[in-house]
Amino acid sequence: MDITIVCIYFLALIFIGTRSFRIVKGLDSFFVADRKAPFLFVVGSLFATIIGGSSTIGMAGLGFKNGLVGSWWLLVGAIGLFFLGLFLAEKVRGYSLYTLPEILEIQYGPEAKFFASGLIVVAWTGIIAGQIVAAGKILEVILKAPPSVLMLVTAFVFILYTLLGGQHSVVRTDTIQSLIIIIAILVLIPLCLGKVGGISVMREALGGDYFSFPVSQHFTWKSLATYIVLVGSTYLVGPDIYSRLFCSKDKTIARKASITVALGLLPFAFIITGIGMSARVLFPQISPEASFPTMINHVFPIGLNGLIIAALLSAMMSSADTCLLTTSTILSVDIIKPMLKYNVGDKTVLLLSRIFIVVIGAFSLIIALRLKGVISSLLLGYTVYTSGLIFPILLGFYRHRLKLTRKGAIAAMVAGGGVALIGKFMGLADFGLYGFFISGIILIGGSRFLTNSS
Repeated sequence: MDITIVCIYFLALIFIGTRSFRIVKGLDSFFVADRKAPFLFVVGSLFATIIGGSSTIGMAGLGFKNGLVGSWWLLVGAIGLFFLGLFLAEKVRGYSLYTLPEILEIQYGPEAKFFASGLIVVAWTGIIAGQIVAAGKILEVILKAPPSVLMLVTAFVFILYTLLGGQHSVVRTDTIQSLIIIIAILVLIPLCLGKVGGISVMREALGGDYFSFPVSQHFTWKSLATYIVLVGSTYLVGPDIYSRLFCSKDKTIARKASITVALGLLPFAFIITGIGMSARVLFPQISPEASFPTMINHVFPIGLNGLIIAALLSAMMSSADTCLLTTSTILSVDIIKPMLKYNVGDKTVLLLSRIFIVVIGAFSLIIALRLKGVISSLLLGYTVYTSGLIFPILLGFYRHRLKLTRKGAIAAMVAGGGVALIGKFMGLADFGLYGFFISGIILIGGSRFLTNSS
């Protein structure tokens, strides 16, 4: 029964992609849903994009491992998104562009856009990989098949419907998926607490440190600072988040949707973490990232498991499809098109984007099969991105006031992203923070001392 429900769900997503294929008439349709997305679609798509594998499988795993402080993974994102809504959402929508690197082109010129695009493609490929890993862990619980096979199947499904309908597919499937996710999580938490015996029993079983907040013995102020810098800032300045704003019908919808979703994320941060903590009490022998699907498998009756597994797959796919489309758009529009010596028509750009959806999806799958950890995959992407791009993009909105230059921005991207990437491959966790602040210092200093003709 559970397998049947999951198969029907997959087929429904492909059906939506097929229907959306007929709507796509050009680049605006495929990349930004004709810039006509109403408030409900933007909120639904934004929420579903954020509540992905990192916020279900990954964050429940953090709750299992570290307790209540695991909620900071999503809380820092809510803070970043809230400030985006207050200060930048209307500016972003006002550009009426396709991608975030195009904003950098306005700020610093085409060379900056090219470097930024390369960093984003590398970073977001890792993030897509994280969602694929999450899907494999979800399906492994009920299907008892090799995770590599399950990753392959789920990757095939979201690659296919994104390939067919582009942004029209994404905003429609995301809105449906966000509703499924919300219902599933709200139903699951009281069942988990009932199974455990209540919060008081959980506290007695786990100990006081598991309920320590905002920091704990295993999650220090330094850990929190790392989350704020490497994770929270991607919600303030993130290509997947900005792609939702570009789809908005107008500036007001972009601002209100950002703030609405930011506030809505706050309770879910604690709820999802609580599910992981419940799993620690009932199944202390399992791996942390197996906590969410394990609770589903033991709390829900047979038959309903399939519906909830579909909800979790919704969480993964709604993040993966947005990241996949965003990355392919950046690769085709911001990297390949400018490199071609002849004028490229819209049909060619559209074809390139669809090709890159397949290529990036396949490469992300390969990374997922190698890393096999949700949080590790996501941190790879977030670290490279934030260290190289957050300061140049964020301060670029005030470029003239701060007297920032093109060469200073490019130097900051290369140095910050390079330090973070080297640190990741060498296993040096602190290099992400070092790269972030090095980027800011070089942006300001390089703009003062490097000659710049612009």
